[in-house]
Amino acid sequence: MEREKRNDMSSSRKRSFTFGAYGSSHFLVYSVDGDTCGDETRPESAEGNTLDILDSPPRDRQPSHPASSNQRDTELFEIIEKLQGSRIDEQRCEFPLPLKSRLLTIGGELPLILAPKLGGYWIDPPLERLADVSPTSSCHGLEPESYDIMERDAEARIYHEFFRSRYHHSFTAVDPSLGPLVLSVRLEEEESKLRVILRMKECSLHGVFSVSLFPNIPSAVELAKMLCDRVTVSKFDVVGYLKAPELIATFDEHRVSPNFKFGILYQKNGQLTEEDILCNTQESEEFKELLSILGETIQLQGFAGFRGGLDVCHGQTGREAIFTSFHGREIMFHVATRLPFTEGDPQQLQRKRHIGNDIVALVYQEGQTPFLSDVIKSHFLHCFLVVRRTPGPEDTGKTAYRVSVTAREDVPPFGPFLPDPPIFTDCSLLREFLLTKLINAEISCYKAQRFSRLELRTRSLLLESLQVELAARSKCMMGNPSLCAPPSSEGARGVTEGTGGFIENFKRAIRVRSHSFETLGVTRKTSGSAAQKPKTDKDGEGVGFVFVFSDKSPGHLSADSLGSAELKDQASPQDET
Repeated sequence: MEREKRNDMSSSRKRSFTFGAYGSSHFLVYSVDGDTCGDETRPESAEGNTLDILDSPPRDRQPSHPASSNQRDTELFEIIEKLQGSRIDEQRCEFPLPLKSRLLTIGGELPLILAPKLGGYWIDPPLERLADVSPTSSCHGLEPESYDIMERDAEARIYHEFFRSRYHHSFTAVDPSLGPLVLSVRLEEEESKLRVILRMKECSLHGVFSVSLFPNIPSAVELAKMLCDRVTVSKFDVVGYLKAPELIATFDEHRVSPNFKFGILYQKNGQLTEEDILCNTQESEEFKELLSILGETIQLQGFAGFRGGLDVCHGQTGREAIFTSFHGREIMFHVATRLPFTEGDPQQLQRKRHIGNDIVALVYQEGQTPFLSDVIKSHFLHCFLVVRRTPGPEDTGKTAYRVSVTAREDVPPFGPFLPDPPIFTDCSLLREFLLTKLINAEISCYKAQRFSRLELRTRSLLLESLQVELAARSKCMMGNPSLCAPPSSEGARGVTEGTGGFIENFKRAIRVRSHSFETLGVTRKTSGSAAQKPKTDKDGEGVGFVFVFSDKSPGHLSADSLGSAELKDQASPQDET
């Protein structure tokens, strides 16, 4: 009797994940601990717009298993778990813990997004606010002219605007505590002002000083200390390289990109896991209609615009994609259903390698199944925009779209704000809102802890390379031919070529640093005795990088792990931007 009682208790504690219907409303059923949730009861009606904590399925519906069957099942799952490699464990989307929360209904519907049990995400609009939303309510949204696109770095083009095409001087130094410094000074005689930019690893400081404040023009060291009192260097070297303005402008604007790439996921009714969502191959007419709102279908073969990492030569990333131009910006969408599908791979890593390396993704929801904020395991995906098609007002006959947003808790809020209620009936207004929201979401995600730390490392590497190259080439101009080297292929790449965004900047920083140290004859700091040389492929060209990230550890991601341990060499055409 005691053994059967223990078996019943263990069976009741097992988690189940069921999708079904209750009355006229869809709902999710999570079996929960009988000890903790035994007092909860189901709501008698849906008019209260809430579903209370859902009970476990009735015991008479649960088949009883003998102890030997349970033991065999346990042994079988242990064997399967041992056979699964770390690759599967790192990419797998696990079921969430049993929910012990309150689910809200919206006019008989579930919300678009549910927060994970362990938290870590914010949802807009909040679930409490959604309780009163109705598709027939009047829309009090903002007009398209109020949809402002955020600037990622408002001061990045100061050098281009005030220095590059005008007479000025630049200086370099290596501070014992601050590291490499690059200073630019320009005298504006018309206004009797000195305009100064000091570039450090953490940031760039910009200042304008009146010449009347000084009896004589200050030295480079004095100007640097006016902007930052932590500067301790006693001497700056003059930059005499003729192409220095081009290199400096490229560094200043390395964070500014007119190109964006976003993922698009297709969630069918009843799909709750990453595997289910990524394994979709068929597209409904409603989903195709939303894609046509976002952009136009293009053939990847020979495509000349921004390709967002997709292969336009060999067809390794599919034949078609969704692309659009929006207010001077080019946007490529990684549509999961149009990326290569691999039979026998439930994780669809060929799709995950693109979707998982995006920072923001849009989810089109077909049906009433909520999207779980953490269902897609990725170090990079920080924000999701979820769109669900819903019947519009009866008097208009138009189709409406409900929109919701979720992001990790360290991502600051961003505009444009959702209308109240968050429903759109005008397709042109929906397009304007979604594209603006996607761009602002990515820019805001860069302020999250993981990206800000990696971005600081990227800037440090680029500044170090800039200072080394400017100093060496200036000495070469002064008559030291031993330091002369062929032009840097990376340094010559201007921002007009079309950078691919944040990840490509980091890869470029690694390549630039390797090129600067190797071609300019500067000894690199290595952990071993011999300097490490960058790997090259058979043709002698630089090897691209593929980022392989896992979510195995719940701890924070260090910049060093992103920069070294998780970079793998791979010469592949789709890794180029």
